[in-house]
Amino acid sequence: MKRTKITVDPTAFPQVLLPYFTGATVYDSSCSREARVRYLEKDGGYYLKSADRGALEQEAALTRFFHEKGLAAEVVAYVSDETHDYLLTTRVEGEDCTHAVYLSDPARLCDLLATRLRALHELSADGCPVPDRMEGYFRTAKEHYARGEYDLSYLPPRLAGLSADEAYRVLEEGSTALHSDTLLHGDYCLPNVMLDDWRFSGFVDVGNGGVGDRHVDLFWGAWTLNFNLGTDKYRERFFDAYGRDRIDPALLDVIGAAEVFG
Repeated sequence: MKRTKITVDPTAFPQVLLPYFTGATVYDSSCSREARVRYLEKDGGYYLKSADRGALEQEAALTRFFHEKGLAAEVVAYVSDETHDYLLTTRVEGEDCTHAVYLSDPARLCDLLATRLRALHELSADGCPVPDRMEGYFRTAKEHYARGEYDLSYLPPRLAGLSADEAYRVLEEGSTALHSDTLLHGDYCLPNVMLDDWRFSGFVDVGNGGVGDRHVDLFWGAWTLNFNLGTDKYRERFFDAYGRDRIDPALLDVIGAAEVFG
């Protein structure tokens, strides 16, 4: 997880956050255009995420839910002012799975990622603040398709070569077979899984989680191994380690078609 030391004006933040800046060394740890992430090196460490007003409300609720299950950081504060949301959490121990130590043993990493995902999917989702993740998932795909926004690079190998219209037809025809019945991470990628000397220590960035179809996380697990390792040779191993008994390849294709418009 990259960190660049920066200087900030603490008074530019909501007053409730000021004590956490006192005596802290501050680093920029952002990795997307949608949110700014700062690491506050103090008392074990804090991460402060900021984004447009309302953008972090769901993530705050899901992080609390995952923390109650021992799977995520503690939410120290969630503040929403006139223009921005701020989410302050404790640091999860260890490093994310893109660390060189973990990438250097891809087979072990693949198996760990798969078994950890299966363990997550076996947990009860009772009380989850997002009880139907698929409703918003399909709505986003429909809206992006209508606007002509798509990225065909997300098509899985079996659908390679389809047009955007053809991919959307795959989604339409298969969407009724997808169900909100499993607790999801929602963005199950190597940077969002934290390990401490190969021991799982927690998830980060759970804002896209909720109760949805397990094939969403399975799609992203296979995708991230390909993307971060630079090879697709671990795809089948990942599915084997997760357990073929709960995987439908046809539904992975539907999710892949949906992610074209994600």
